[in-house]
Amino acid sequence: TAPRLVVTKKVRKLEVFDGDELVRTYRVSLGFEPVGDKEIQGDGKTPEGEFYIFTKNPKSKFYLSLGISYPSTEDAARGLKDGLIDQSEYDEIVDAVRQKKIPLQYTKLGGEIYLHGGGVFTKDWTYGCVALADKDIKELFDALTIGTPVTIHP
Repeated sequence: TAPRLVVTKKVRKLEVFDGDELVRTYRVSLGFEPVGDKEIQGDGKTPEGEFYIFTKNPKSKFYLSLGISYPSTEDAARGLKDGLIDQSEYDEIVDAVRQKKIPLQYTKLGGEIYLHGGGVFTKDWTYGCVALADKDIKELFDALTIGTPVTIHP
């Protein structure tokens, strides 16, 4: 099996695919500023782009969580160009992504983006994460492995 996740922000949906076959769909809540791509720490936006799961956290303050590899190399390139990160931070992010490891989490680009529990509500409430019902994150947590691809669309 080749699981992959696709989040579509506009419709608050997370889809689980096995190859090209849609296996499961979940409702999600997003960051408190849901429109647009994440740019800087604290903007409340959920990032957009191609990522992977870099960790599984059984001790999350939101039940369970799966770490998403933000910032990506594209985010790092933008951050370097805009002066938000320096060359060494850029190099560290790119190297981590190349090795499918944890990219730098504490820069002006922001970080600590997770799929986590805590509930889905009519109002987006996270600081940029993707929140699910606790029973839904439990299913994902049990089924997915580190390295699972995650695509986040606007």
